[in-house]
Amino acid sequence: MPYSLARALLFALDPETAHNAALKFSGVAGLFAQQPPPCPVRVMGLDFANPVGLAAGLDKHAEHVDSLAALGFGCLELGGVTPRPQPGNPRPRLFRIPEARAIINRYGLNSVGVDQFVSNLSRFSKKCIIGVNIGKNKETPNENAVDDYEMCLEKLYTHVDYITLNVSSPNTIGLRDLQSVEALSAFIPRMKAKREKLRDQHGRNVALALKIAPDLEEAEIRGIAAVARRERIDGIVATNTTVSRDLVMQYPVSREQGGLSGAPLRESSTRVIRILSRELKGEIPLIGVGGILSGADAVEKLDAGASLVQLYSGLVFRGPGLVNECIETIRDAHRPASRDQGR
Repeated sequence: MPYSLARALLFALDPETAHNAALKFSGVAGLFAQQPPPCPVRVMGLDFANPVGLAAGLDKHAEHVDSLAALGFGCLELGGVTPRPQPGNPRPRLFRIPEARAIINRYGLNSVGVDQFVSNLSRFSKKCIIGVNIGKNKETPNENAVDDYEMCLEKLYTHVDYITLNVSSPNTIGLRDLQSVEALSAFIPRMKAKREKLRDQHGRNVALALKIAPDLEEAEIRGIAAVARRERIDGIVATNTTVSRDLVMQYPVSREQGGLSGAPLRESSTRVIRILSRELKGEIPLIGVGGILSGADAVEKLDAGASLVQLYSGLVFRGPGLVNECIETIRDAHRPASRDQGR
């Protein structure tokens, strides 16, 4: 079935119902997916088959790993996951703005909890690099947040290649406060110390990346870059969704609370990547996320300084064919695929 027809059927459904249906459809789509062209890249000490990954938020509970990997992604970032199960915010919590190719979500880190997540993940074969986005439970105060992240890291450690520390979801009250220089200066060393203990225990390394918001002022981004360089985080994911509505204010659904993703996020996420790239001078690899709806958008992120890109909303509007389009466009743009970027 052409994705244009599938999209028409999916868009006739409630957005969250359509989201779940699309995940089931991915298994069928994977059977017919074109094999992506070779475009290897080494980032954070990991060998990716190609630089195009799935962003966190699509497969929150690690229930569709093999079918999503079959679409040609170089990596899957699953989750977000929290230590204990939590339902997230009440429905409706997902909204489309088709005219702007945008989505608003206020899921609120709905999670099956890390134990069930690990159980789900262990059922699948490992066909590409696996990352997991982790966060704190809603009721955990920020002063104890690192305990939640450490618990997730410990339980996931032997099952994944990298962990993304989500301190930037706009849908958990107070979570973005963890992006401050003061908070990160205490948080990242704790997480690295925990990782070192687990590395010694298990004899393998799991990379640590930090996911930040697109709504930061330039001085705040420079502060995060300084902490990241000092503490030698393995990567930065730029960016999460935005709370800005500047580019969608003409649409009534823009009044819904939550994080905005899709085409209106492209420029702000690329801006963050450019600032980070300038500050980090290639010392820490960047993963570009936000508003990638074409191969040219993916190349723009790499030209701004990213080493990898991730897709989410673009898949909703463009379908699985976007994966190969991005890989082919990146390859044809002669991206430096053989250089080891990070660790």
